[in-house]
Amino acid sequence: MTDSIPPDLYALVPCAGIGQRAGADGPKQYARVGDRSLVGHTLAALAEVDRLKAVLVVLSPDDDRFEASAPGHAAWVSRTGGATRAETVAQGLRELVARGARAHDWVLVHDAARCLVRPEWVDALIDACLPDEVGGLLALPVPDTLKREREARVGETVSRTGMWQAQTPQMFRLGLLQDALATATGDVTDEASAIEATGRRPLLVPGSLENFKITWPADFALAERLLRTR
Repeated sequence: MTDSIPPDLYALVPCAGIGQRAGADGPKQYARVGDRSLVGHTLAALAEVDRLKAVLVVLSPDDDRFEASAPGHAAWVSRTGGATRAETVAQGLRELVARGARAHDWVLVHDAARCLVRPEWVDALIDACLPDEVGGLLALPVPDTLKREREARVGETVSRTGMWQAQTPQMFRLGLLQDALATATGDVTDEASAIEATGRRPLLVPGSLENFKITWPADFALAERLLRTR
């Protein structure tokens, strides 16, 4: 039985987005921070996680920039990305199955634009999730007072009690995540939300403030400063 075979661990990096909010010249994952592109930094960090059997990068079908932007990478590549993150991840899971991954193997989905990720944070997530029946994600407790906007003004103050900010990687069994994405309705913005829709409760694993997703133009300068001080 396959369940008696120890599970393998794979990383899946959805890399088919265009990153409109970042203000970069083209897809933000190919913008440079320091000596590498965002995705180049991300793949270099994942390559240092020894327990990962492979890393799969899922690109848009017409992507012609990846190889030049991430030279020397050792990742698998699939140009099967979709119009949404959920579609891109679902296509990536199909590609992993085609390459021999099994339903009970673990998949760690990580944003290409979280280029400051460190191998030790990924290892901490793996250590926490391997004995867990659901899986989980890196996340941070929200320290700030939260405001809900209404017509450019404060509509109300929202309690931050129990609120966490989701990060990546997010680690789940391949088969479970496939089924969750296939049955999800509405806007699936991360893998954990698809798992939650099945009635399961992913594990929250404390991450780092540095593991932020580059989203806005000012984020590039912050990422460069943090890389310089490492």
